[in-house]
Amino acid sequence: MISAGGLEDTDPGRRNMWLLVQLRWIAVGGQLATIGFVHFVMGIDLPLIPLFMAPLVLAGINLGTYPLLDRRDAITNWELTVAMLVDVAALAWQLHFTGGLANPFASLFLLQVVTGAMLLQPWSSWTIVGAAGLSLIAIAISPVPLDLPPGLNDPFRLYLGGSLICFALIAVLLVLMITRIARNLRDGDAALAEVRQRAAEEDHIVRMGLLATGAAHELGTPLSSLSVILGDWQRMPRVAADKDMAQDVADMQAEVARCKTIVSGILLSAGEARGIAPEFTTVRRFLDAVVAEWRASRLTGTLDYADGFGPDVAIVSDPTLRQVLANVIDNAVEASPDWVGVSSLRDGDDLVIEVADRGPGFAPEMLAHFGQPYRSSKGKPGGGLGLFLLVNVLRTLGGTASAENRAEGGALVRIRLPLDAIARAAEESRP
Repeated sequence: MISAGGLEDTDPGRRNMWLLVQLRWIAVGGQLATIGFVHFVMGIDLPLIPLFMAPLVLAGINLGTYPLLDRRDAITNWELTVAMLVDVAALAWQLHFTGGLANPFASLFLLQVVTGAMLLQPWSSWTIVGAAGLSLIAIAISPVPLDLPPGLNDPFRLYLGGSLICFALIAVLLVLMITRIARNLRDGDAALAEVRQRAAEEDHIVRMGLLATGAAHELGTPLSSLSVILGDWQRMPRVAADKDMAQDVADMQAEVARCKTIVSGILLSAGEARGIAPEFTTVRRFLDAVVAEWRASRLTGTLDYADGFGPDVAIVSDPTLRQVLANVIDNAVEASPDWVGVSSLRDGDDLVIEVADRGPGFAPEMLAHFGQPYRSSKGKPGGGLGLFLLVNVLRTLGGTASAENRAEGGALVRIRLPLDAIARAAEESRP
């Protein structure tokens, strides 16, 4: 069900009101056609003024409902009940001036009752039942009889024909209504399933965060011990005299320091004050640092970086964003070991980072489920968590991630992040 603004309705009340509006337009058209056919074709003299009042009122209510649906995000059960009571009253008004209970179209009250039972809460459904019952009693009291022309001398046959038409009308409207309601229920179930999926993903993130934080705490002690031991070794005269051994010790100290930086970043991302404080930098220095770190610790000559950002902007770097960006580059290198292209540009107030490769590209099912956990083309247990973390980290920062296959071959992952979101998120994490 699409609203007047072109967006999909998610509120059940709005969906049901749209359904009532559509049924009411069908009722207005059917009433006008029936009045015209009976009066002008069959020659039965009808009180046209009171009979035309009901469809005009219903049309006016429909026209007034459109602005209401545009302004409101939700429609209450009370409003739906009042709308259906108006429909019941309009039908009773029409039947009063066309023979009352002798009119075969009195069975249309059953359609009102079924509609109320499907769209309204239980107490409101019984209200519609009561209103329909009172309407039947009311039209049985002093109805306006039909003045049949001499050519229609068999009222019973006329009643049977009207009953058949009424049955066909009720059957068609019920099918239309029930299929629409069933579609609304399916859409509601799909929306609920999406909410549950997101809740499960967020719960999964929390569990992984707890696991990572616990592991970081456990690794902190042995890393500190290694740093102290390597410092003692470096000060030993025998090690200092051996240049090769001294270089090896220095390299080990650098790697230990790098591990401590990663652990500090994990703890900081989990909201703990321990570790390196957020770094005030710029977009260009932040991206240059990510690229330089990747080139220094991995294959050289593989990464092709193009800086198209323009005038630099001051930000506060986020360790989590640094980690997931490096993870995206790692995934691209696994698919395309010979070349990976990274480019940055500014689109309005957004930072756009694109990571491209010359690998086999994404499978259609991967693109359809981009960012969902355990969706991976690597065929490894636990695969697909890198892109899952990327999507969820960007979501918390107000950004988005998308993927596509390049026309010249390979895949492309596009990261879009509001510049103020980086600063705002980092300011909130400042101790």
